Amino acid sequence: MNESGRLIVISGPSGAGKSTVVGKAIEGRHDVCFSTSVTTRAPRPGEVDGREYFFIDRERFREMVERDELLEHADYVSNSYGTPRAFVEKKLAEGMNVLLDIEVQGARQVHEKMPGAVTIFIAPPSLEVLERRLRGRGTDTEEAIAGRLERARQEFREADFYDYLIVNDNLERSAHALCAIIDAAQWRFSDRAEWLKNQ
Repeated sequence: MNESGRLIVISGPSGAGKSTVVGKAIEGRHDVCFSTSVTTRAPRPGEVDGREYFFIDRERFREMVERDELLEHADYVSNSYGTPRAFVEKKLAEGMNVLLDIEVQGARQVHEKMPGAVTIFIAPPSLEVLERRLRGRGTDTEEAIAGRLERARQEFREADFYDYLIVNDNLERSAHALCAIIDAAQWRFSDRAEWLKNQ
């Protein structure tokens, strides 16, 4: 069988430990890559077009939205960001599993456009633990922490369409669970039914 990759969509509140879990899970794996987003913001020093982001102007971004060339898109702090469909489809065709680390609203857009995507929500053990983690960073104001906690509550309410929920109370176990989900996605019957018909 010619194996194509799977689109893996990961979401979770700031402070849930998504990046740490994902980093641990894909350590040493050569079948997983991150999607590269497009953005209208200017490159920061050291950033390379096509590596951190594809840097485009607002007009081109509008064109991509109108032509349905983005799997999802959103605005943050007066700049636009989106996931280019062509990049993702090319990597999937090459057999790579493509990871998207995006917010719940973006994940819902992807879920609607690519129902075969595997969606995973990574949550902290509790909102109390999340608050401790956010305070432990020492980088946010009280106002910012309150905003992040409120946003987390909202994401919990909106995350009713995900396929999997990983409660990150143990890094090793959470990373193992994510690996297992990525591996299992390769064997879904719905993606392989054609093989049976051809026998």
